[in-house]
Amino acid sequence: MIEMGRILEKVIASLPAEEQAAIEKRYQELKQEVEGLRELRQIAGKAQADIASALKIKQPSVSKIENQTDMYLSTLRSYIEAIGGQLELTVRLPSRPALKIHSLGDVGAAGDSRSLEAPPRRRTGVR
Repeated sequence: MIEMGRILEKVIASLPAEEQAAIEKRYQELKQEVEGLRELRQIAGKAQADIASALKIKQPSVSKIENQTDMYLSTLRSYIEAIGGQLELTVRLPSRPALKIHSLGDVGAAGDSRSLEAPPRRRTGVR
């Protein structure tokens, strides 16, 4: 059986150098992207139990965080720090260089009990 990787390598090797360089550049860009928190945690070599322990929550709550489509920045920051990372926020505006936001208020303020909760849901109907 012929491996697909070897065939692809031959095809790429037969292309002009500038096309090979463009393919390599795009490959490197794609390697820097992840689909979600679960993949990010796996790249960091952490189990959900590790994250739960670091955040002082139960493992099912980690799973819930990983599957959320909307969350507080403080939740995301806590999760990223639990896998050993640091959250940076970058804003890209038209005709401007990228801008980093360094502070969005005092995220670690005492009494911030919402840091690991989902955003409140709006009621859409009457009971």
